[in-house]
Amino acid sequence: MTNIRAQITGVQGYVPEYVLTNDELATMVDTNDQWITSRTGIKERRILKGDNQGTSVMGIEAVNGLLEKTNTSPEEIDLIICATTTPDMVFPATANIIGDAVGAVNAFNYDLQAACSGFIYALTTGSQFIETGKYKKVIVVGADKMSSIIDYTDRTTCIIFGDGGGAVMLEPCEEEFGIMDSILRSDGSGAQHLHMKAGGSRKPASAETLQNREHFVYQEGSSVFKFAVTNMADVSAEIMERNNLVGDDISFLVPHQANKRIIDATARRMGIGEEKVMLNIHRYGNTTSGTIPLCLWDYESQLRKGDNLVIAAFGGGFTWGAIWLKWAYDPK
Repeated sequence: MTNIRAQITGVQGYVPEYVLTNDELATMVDTNDQWITSRTGIKERRILKGDNQGTSVMGIEAVNGLLEKTNTSPEEIDLIICATTTPDMVFPATANIIGDAVGAVNAFNYDLQAACSGFIYALTTGSQFIETGKYKKVIVVGADKMSSIIDYTDRTTCIIFGDGGGAVMLEPCEEEFGIMDSILRSDGSGAQHLHMKAGGSRKPASAETLQNREHFVYQEGSSVFKFAVTNMADVSAEIMERNNLVGDDISFLVPHQANKRIIDATARRMGIGEEKVMLNIHRYGNTTSGTIPLCLWDYESQLRKGDNLVIAAFGGGFTWGAIWLKWAYDPK
């Protein structure tokens, strides 16, 4: 029996035009560029402006670009999975809206929510449909409009997040390329440290929840930082150890872009230098499910067939994980 792997055959990103700089944020809350940069590494982030503009807008742009880049007809797509924490609506799924807009009439589509780990959860899930031989073309989208759930009077959270997203194409491969291994973890006890208090079935929207500003991200920064530093570094080292990989074997770490100090700690634990770390947090901030596909998009021209990538993330829930991926193509 042939061993089928899921390989990435294309990647495309999208970020909105509006740039929200640290200097502009300093006119909204008590902060400054030096304070933000020294603590997070972020210089600016993109914001999706306009009426009736949801996460699907960015997903549609990314998927349309991906279809064009890979010379793929939308009718060929079997499945679209959209990783997002900020769906257009509670229902239907944002993936359904994307699929309809791009003309993927033969695909079934659904959303996956794992906060900042959403893209690696969705990538691993999508790969199963390829590896079983069930489907030939699966698109995984990671996108979030974080500005829709951020309190721009709270300087501890509004400095961190931005809007953006990307998409990758997964297709079968019978060679030693593609997703080689993955480790996914979660710990629900972390919910107390990072969540949104209202808007779900436990606490539906009301005049009281609006007045109390409970429809925004709530984060205990120091607690989340400690968990993220430990767990993202640990799982990245674990996937290397169980596959007999050392720092010299790794071409790039593709980390979730939450905080540069967390990224640096993960790279040190893996034994790799900063030249092997994909970094664009300074340009986009934390786009939650969008950070990893945006990194792959930004660095695509530097990747070579056979490159070993470790993709790692940590998010609310808590959720975290790592993927070992062998890149499947040279720059096009």
